[in-house]
Amino acid sequence: MTLLQKAALGLFMLAFLIFTTTLSLSKFQLDTEAAKAQFDDYQGPFVLNALQPLEGKTYPHIMAFMKDYDAALKRAQSAIQKDVEENLGLTTSDGEYWQKILKDDKIKSSKFPVAKASALGLLPSNSWMFFWLSIGLGVLAGLLYILPMRHLPKGIKNNGIFHSSLTARSVLGIALGIWLISFYVLLYFFPEYLVNWVIMVDPISKFLNGGAANQWFLYGFLYTLAILVMGLRMIMKYRHNRYQLLRTGSVMFFQLCFAFLLPQIMSLLHLPSADLKNIWPLDYSFFFEYRINYLRSSGYFGLFLLVWGIALSILVVPLMTYFFGKRWYCSWVCGCGGLAETLGDPFRQLSDKRLRAWKIERRLIYSVLVFAVVMTALVLYTYFSGKSRVLFLDSYQVRHWYGILIGSIFAGVVGTGFYPLMGNRVWCRFGCPLAAYMGIIQRFKSRYRITTNGGQCISCGNCSTYCEMGIDVRWYAQRQQDVVRASCVGCGICSAVCPRGVLRLENK
Repeated sequence: MTLLQKAALGLFMLAFLIFTTTLSLSKFQLDTEAAKAQFDDYQGPFVLNALQPLEGKTYPHIMAFMKDYDAALKRAQSAIQKDVEENLGLTTSDGEYWQKILKDDKIKSSKFPVAKASALGLLPSNSWMFFWLSIGLGVLAGLLYILPMRHLPKGIKNNGIFHSSLTARSVLGIALGIWLISFYVLLYFFPEYLVNWVIMVDPISKFLNGGAANQWFLYGFLYTLAILVMGLRMIMKYRHNRYQLLRTGSVMFFQLCFAFLLPQIMSLLHLPSADLKNIWPLDYSFFFEYRINYLRSSGYFGLFLLVWGIALSILVVPLMTYFFGKRWYCSWVCGCGGLAETLGDPFRQLSDKRLRAWKIERRLIYSVLVFAVVMTALVLYTYFSGKSRVLFLDSYQVRHWYGILIGSIFAGVVGTGFYPLMGNRVWCRFGCPLAAYMGIIQRFKSRYRITTNGGQCISCGNCSTYCEMGIDVRWYAQRQQDVVRASCVGCGICSAVCPRGVLRLENK
């Protein structure tokens, strides 16, 4: 490690510390108007009455504020239910009853906007300064760390990949995993605790789409930054391999332009906002009635997005996978794959290569695919028939649990939070239903494969070590067998790190 890299590492640790600390740099005073805006005319007076004890009171941190806010909303919930039953005379058998009462999910969804509007103090008053001291400084440190890598010899040698304390399941790696898991838990389930970070990116959101930032804008912004900065690291590290340069440039382009900037521009132009490269069943909510109705009511552009999404799933995916394998999407286009290949590259060697892991992988990923198909069938049945129940299944409950278990916990918390613990493709390998769909085509009806020239294999094991999908590539090379596996995402790293040119990615 050069002196510049050591200095850059120190700067990054400082930026990371400031970034984490900023979560505690706000005080909170209830914004009554923001709270009132979250509820309808009937619920509003009950809510405001319950919130009266909080008015004018300053809270030193978000936890104290949320504790009192949640308690007040629970009181309002009880008062509303009592009024609905006693004064309005409604019962649970009446449809109007469920429209009047204050539901738990409404309380939950109100917390973030109220917390953001109620924030005051050091960080809200100096949001740009803290943005540059944390996110800006972190990006600069990352670039300074990557820059000296251009002086390293081209190609991958036996470079002690397991010796780093951060990427070998040591204390530092576990600590990073805990931090990432905590971030995703807060992002998906308790976004009100991330309001300070959202406030820091508010000006960027207003510039790009004309509106205030929320937790998803924050996530998309950080996601894109991570892919861009760590993508430069990938380019520098694998600069001896043209395929890696093109592939890394592709995922950087699609994340920046298609996944981040284009949806912001769509929102700015008051058009339906969508990631044009997100495909069902990965985009599991595509056929939910609220999205179909929204697209159908949004004019020709909305209808285009609806047709485009359907065509991607039933035409583009099979055709492209037949000719190029699943690598065309998983390693060149997909945002999940883009993050795994860039931010997750230092952890790729942690993927489990044992036969037992492969068996678990096959059971899990195809179970998720079946879950996604069944859920979508139920959703479409409800959309066309107006009925939510099929036998013992309720479409609203099924989609709710899919969103929590698969969309949030598996894809987010486990999928990225477990990079330092299980490697960088946990979601792609064990959970992604689109990867399972394409994997079936790749395994049985695709021209793609990795060919081997086993006569030149020296059994160094680099290919298996660097395989992020847990494939023991060396086993195939030693037997001069083509690698035709449903799980292979065609990242090509096994070929890039082979010192003898034993492996080639082919489409024939």
